[in-house]
Amino acid sequence: MRRADRLFQIVQYLRGGRLVRARQLSEWLEVSERTIYRDIADLQTSGVPIDGAAGVGYILRAGFDLPPLMFSRDEITALMAGARLIRAWGGTEMARAAEEALVKIDAVLPDAVRQSTSEVQIHAIAPEMTQELRLRIDLLERASNRRSRLHVVYADREGQGSDRTLRPLGLWFWGKVWTLVAWCELRDDFRMFRLDRMQSIADTGETFQKEPGKTLQDFYRSMEARRKSADC
Repeated sequence: MRRADRLFQIVQYLRGGRLVRARQLSEWLEVSERTIYRDIADLQTSGVPIDGAAGVGYILRAGFDLPPLMFSRDEITALMAGARLIRAWGGTEMARAAEEALVKIDAVLPDAVRQSTSEVQIHAIAPEMTQELRLRIDLLERASNRRSRLHVVYADREGQGSDRTLRPLGLWFWGKVWTLVAWCELRDDFRMFRLDRMQSIADTGETFQKEPGKTLQDFYRSMEARRKSADC
């Protein structure tokens, strides 16, 4: 969790006029009590009316509210364009989440700023996207997050299928094509698989653990090493 997100969560936990101990906050946010003490001190210094002390607990004085979100014109354009791109090219779940996020942001924007959102003239259409492909993106995103091993029948350029057992690591979008970055147990190496060439996908019911040399970070390092080698 980013520090800014953690500070925001601390304020939310202290709402309602209840006394909350640092130990409780540290358990909820999964950080040390020392980190909580430092965060509380920083919030107090920035003007957040938090009363209390170490060993006693903390409480947020009544009447305090976070200032409204403020975005520049460029930031609003980026948010709207990003949401529309996700709606056009993303999976069903991420598209729905983008829409909900924009609704929440719109609800707290000042009226003068809110008008800017309707003036963003950046749009995206994706006639190539099918409901099947959107659901496939959802499935692979969940599998990557849960580290679920997959059995995939994958077609090459000539349409010949091969059985693969994959460790899904993440999804990449290339403009019009989605690919899955995975550790291929058949090739014993990293591979990228086009989603539109996957003839079938099945969850094996098994999960995999992170292993040195087989993680997404290792994939990035291998890509960087190849790039540097090509530049030489």
